[in-house]
Amino acid sequence: MHLVDTHAHLDEDAFSQDVDEVIARAVSSGVTAMLAVATTLESSRATIALAARVPQVFAAVGIHPNYAVQAKPGDWEAIEELAASPKVVAIGETGLDRYWDHTPFDVQLDYFRRQMELAKRRDLPFIVHCREAEPDVVSVLREAAGASQLKGIMHSFCGGRATLDAALELGLHISFAGMLTFKKNIELRELAKSVPLERLLVETDSPYLAPQPHRGKRNEPAFVRHTAECLAEVHGRTLDEMAATTTANAARLFGIPGD
Repeated sequence: MHLVDTHAHLDEDAFSQDVDEVIARAVSSGVTAMLAVATTLESSRATIALAARVPQVFAAVGIHPNYAVQAKPGDWEAIEELAASPKVVAIGETGLDRYWDHTPFDVQLDYFRRQMELAKRRDLPFIVHCREAEPDVVSVLREAAGASQLKGIMHSFCGGRATLDAALELGLHISFAGMLTFKKNIELRELAKSVPLERLLVETDSPYLAPQPHRGKRNEPAFVRHTAECLAEVHGRTLDEMAATTTANAARLFGIPGD
């Protein structure tokens, strides 16, 4: 069995003391690839450095909407340069956030559009963060798509039916994280059941939101198995079948090895 954790913040302080052990545990549990996803320029440099050092780690570079307000002159140009680095397979995490609202919304929109355009230029998928901004995100995605399909991921999906339908219509992949396993999230599991198999991905979003049975603890890539198990049950598949499906999807989308 092979799994891909398509979204982990391996450069965060939570992993500063034991990231190598965390990665080793993931590999021993069947996770053959991990996408280290950045949130700032400094984070982007860190994900690239980690990917260069660890064969199983790949990098995404970008500026998270909550940190866009902190971007300094020259940061964006540096992100554009880093996007050409070896083992960079995605742009982001980008998107929109009305929950924290740390960054003025017009600045969030600007960086969201910039990162989608950069992803298109580099022929890479972009990673969408969406928190309490579903209509806004769908509107920007439709604007970016025009009459074509988009190459991207709705990360840690926990939105509603209208958002899911729009994302699928626009060609996006849907990635599920530990929240899918929470007992109360019956509606989310029903939505997950309707996602075509060829559009499914799994992730941890570690160190955040660990799945059952690790809820409340630091999340890590090895735990992606629990989300895959839940997704398999929802779709009436075995874990091995769902692992093969989501890994093949990740390999195709990111251009990484599938085994």
